[in-house]
Amino acid sequence: MENNASLPNIFIYGDSISIAYTPVVRELLDGKANVYRLHVNGGDSSSFVSKMETLHSTMQSSKLDGHWTHEWDIIQVNVGLHDLKYVVNRSKLEKVNGTQVSSPDEYASNLKGIISFLSYHHPNAKLVFALTTPVPYGEPGRRAGDAARYNEVALKVLESHPEIVVNDLYSLTKPHHSEWWIKPGNVHFNPKGIRAQGEEVAKVLRQLLD
Repeated sequence: MENNASLPNIFIYGDSISIAYTPVVRELLDGKANVYRLHVNGGDSSSFVSKMETLHSTMQSSKLDGHWTHEWDIIQVNVGLHDLKYVVNRSKLEKVNGTQVSSPDEYASNLKGIISFLSYHHPNAKLVFALTTPVPYGEPGRRAGDAARYNEVALKVLESHPEIVVNDLYSLTKPHHSEWWIKPGNVHFNPKGIRAQGEEVAKVLRQLLD
């Protein structure tokens, strides 16, 4: 996307949930901000730093025509949905015999590392942490209730960082989960849910812009 130098710059880091709602955010903040998103699925929290370093080293390289020269004014991060999943052989979803990608303690440690990374590399950016959306019953590699448990871990870490805004997409989504899911047992959302989540993200970001 072409950067409008007269507008503030927003960066969204997240998994497939954010892939879905980012176009809505761009639409609602058109003319108010340049809205960027990570070029891949953000995955679990342990991969955050390497993906951010790859993104910036690539896009800020002077060898790239139209390389980035801007800074981030707002960064929204969500990691969690890939941390709480159970897998075998590092990738196949399997909650009966699988191992959780990140334990709660590992998740907390990774979040602290993410905050340290952002505070060091983007000290002037306003930070937002989006809570993880609910997991439905019947999901093949995740347990219902784990999103709430991992969100509690995140909120405990964030107690030491009152400057970070919490975007509670969990509470927004939970009452409408069966109405918004794309199909039973799937963590993804239909157009109605995607629209609602995008509107909420845009509202939170717009408040920070104002």
